Formats: sequence, C-alpha cells, structure tokens
Amino acid sequence: MPSSVSGSGPFQSSKTRPETAPSRAIPGRFNEDMEGLVFRMHQMLIEELDADQISSMPPDERRRLVEQAAETLLRREVPNAGGITRDQIVGRVVDEVVGLGPIDAMIRDPSVSEVMVNAPGEVYFEREGIIYLSDIQFRDADHVQRIIERIVAPLGRRVDESSPMVDARLPDGSRVNVIIPPVSPKSPTITIRKFRSDKMTIEDLVAASTIEAEMAQFLKACVKLRLNTLISGGTGTGKTTFLNALSAYIPESERIITIEDPTELRLQQPHVVSLEARPPNIDGKGEITQRDLLRNSLRMRPDRIIIGEVRGPEAFDMLNAMNTGHEGSLSTVHANSPRDGLARVENMVMMANLDLPSHAIREQVASALHLIVQLARFTDGVRRVTHVTEITGMEGQIVTMQDLFVFKQIGVDAEGRILGHMTATGLRPSFAEKFTLAGIQLPDSVFLVKTGG
Repeated sequence: MPSSVSGSGPFQSSKTRPETAPSRAIPGRFNEDMEGLVFRMHQMLIEELDADQISSMPPDERRRLVEQAAETLLRREVPNAGGITRDQIVGRVVDEVVGLGPIDAMIRDPSVSEVMVNAPGEVYFEREGIIYLSDIQFRDADHVQRIIERIVAPLGRRVDESSPMVDARLPDGSRVNVIIPPVSPKSPTITIRKFRSDKMTIEDLVAASTIEAEMAQFLKACVKLRLNTLISGGTGTGKTTFLNALSAYIPESERIITIEDPTELRLQQPHVVSLEARPPNIDGKGEITQRDLLRNSLRMRPDRIIIGEVRGPEAFDMLNAMNTGHEGSLSTVHANSPRDGLARVENMVMMANLDLPSHAIREQVASALHLIVQLARFTDGVRRVTHVTEITGMEGQIVTMQDLFVFKQIGVDAEGRILGHMTATGLRPSFAEKFTLAGIQLPDSVFLVKTGG
C-alpha cells in the first residue's frame, strides 16, 4: 500500500510513516488564491514573451529569462508579497512556463526516483524504494493534459484518442509513460521513472545491502569467465541498475553492443556501440524492433551483447547468439523467481512463431544460459538479490537448476527493516574448475554455508 508523508515538509498528509519520511523540501500545494495567481501570471507571461525566441534558447538561459520576467510581473501585480512567498510563486510560474508544472520540483529532486500522476489530486512519488502520496495537485485534467503535451511535443510524438498511450524518454534520459482518456477514464496519467545521473557500482550495491561482498566477488568472476547471465526481477527491483554495475567487470579490450528500448545503460568501457529500438511513426511505419537490432548486431563483430531487457521474440535470437559463440551476454527479464524467468524466456521464444516444440526450446535455454540473478524489492524499500541460480542442464522435459546463493530472512526490526543475510547453499557450480583454468582465484569460503545472522 502506498504510504503518505507527514510533518511540516512539502509532501504532507494525515497519514504518517516516520521511519521513512522524506526530509528534503519540495514546494507543495498552494492555497486557492496562490494557485489562481500562478495561473494568471502564467497566462500573462505567455502573452508577453516571444514563444519562438524562448524555445530556441538553451534550457538554463530560457529558465533565467522567464524567472526575471516573472519577478518583474509579480512586483507589478503583488507589490507586497513577502520574500519566501515571492520565491515560491516565481518558482511555480517558471515551472508552468518552461518546466513540467507542479511536478517539476520533484523531477529536479535527486532523492526522488519515480513520479506518478494518477489524477489532478493524486500525485505520488517514490523515495528510497517507498511510495508516498504528495500534497501536490494539478488544477484539473486539462492541466495534466497540457503538461503531457509539453512532454511529448519536443519528442516528435503525439497523444490523442487515436494514440492514447505513449512511451518515451525525456532529454535527461528519464522514462515517461502517459495514458489519456478514454483508455484512462478518470484522468490523463503520467508515470516518470527518473534517470540516475550517478552510476552505481557493485561496491555501492554492497553498501546498500542489495548484495553481499562475497557474492559480488563471485559474480565478478562469472562475468570475466564469460558466463551468460540473466538478471530477473519484478518492476522497480533495480534490474537495470544491477546490470549496469555488473557490466563494469567486462574487460575494456572487448567490443560491446548494447540493445535497448529505451536506452538506459551507461557503460564505462571505451568500445561500446549503443543501439536503441524505434517505435512506428504516425503512419505506423518505420518501426525497428529489438529483434531487428539483435540480428544486425551479429554482423558488427561483437565480443559481448547486452540486451537491456528481453521482452519479445528477440529472445530466440539472443539464445541462438549465446549458443553460437557470443558468450558473456547479459540481459534482464521481468519475472518473480528464477524458474519464472526461464518460463518467460520460453514463452518469448514462442512469440517468434518458429513452431519449435517445447523440448527444443528448453534445450536451447539450458545450453545458452548459465546463471540467473533474482532481485526483489522488500517491504522496507531495499532491493536485494534473493537467488543466484545455476542452469545445470536437462532432465527429461525439465530444465534443471540449482541455487548457489539464497537470501534468508530472519525477521524485521522495530523500524520495519528486514533482517537477514545472503548465504551460499553449499553447492559448488559445475563450472567451478573453469575459474582456476582462467586464472581466477576465489576463496573456498565463498561457497560455505553461513550459520549466523
């Protein structure tokens, strides 16, 4: 259930969650008089400013110009406005003219990872893995629709009754999804998953309790050993962040092709070619799918192929590439367990309409994939690795697997934080000898079962 934030801060509500309440201030809802003033000033600035001149300016310069004009207008309209109130009003007016209106401050806040507009009076945000109801509001559905138009217009996209859903990427890399009536009958909706400006490393993930140091050491060795790895998890579990961190262990001497829809990965190696799928145009033509890009990438002499998320018939081409010399590939999949991840891949191969029997598909999966890393987001907001599972082969019609590491929860503390630890199962992977042959040294303790909490 979404939680709300209490206190005197910007996102206020009668419900509380003190242990996770955000501490950073973002301007919230004004009273009706203030909202009316912001609306009037916005309309006046539209009439007074040269829209073409403003649109051609760099973003920072455009914001400064509008801010100066708003301050001049406010002194004229409300000469007695106090300092803090004046700054808040000017900020809101500038956000309305050149930004994303009421949610612009949340977009600028680095601690907010997701912004969700369900209706004019229902704006939620995510911070540190927890969803909160903010007190920010739009005036009405038309106000939400106007912000949607501002989002999609510069991207060359349109949203109307004939095309009521749009997936796009903001200039800063954030992912945005909008749905308007009649598909969303109550109100136009906006969902923005913000792009992290800082790249998390495995060390950062260890510090964040996502993964433990010994398991990170093991996965580093697996990447260097060129094992094909699938990162599995539900929505918002940190799959892309984890894939980004894991990819740092790919040697700089290798040529890497990334395939995404949309682009999110930010690899640090010098030899990276990034490919991005393209949706059809207004006439329904010009679409380039991840499968098209994957097929083309095989002609580009890749050492590694990284698919941001496998979600369709490209799964067949991915497995085929893994089985024909392109080892060390990495990808993510939406699934809630390692076994579900395999089932998802199998179903996506069937989407390629190749009329392959299930047994043949499973043999392809079993021979192509080596590891599945399962992620989950827990009730305390922390994203954790819950399983590292090896694909061991086939028995009859079933792909066989064995857990190498699992997360064991032992309780919850007084502040709602999950208590537990990642532990080895005591099973050594079938490829353990290859580490030694490749000159990779792993201590025996990596595979020992932990008994403590």
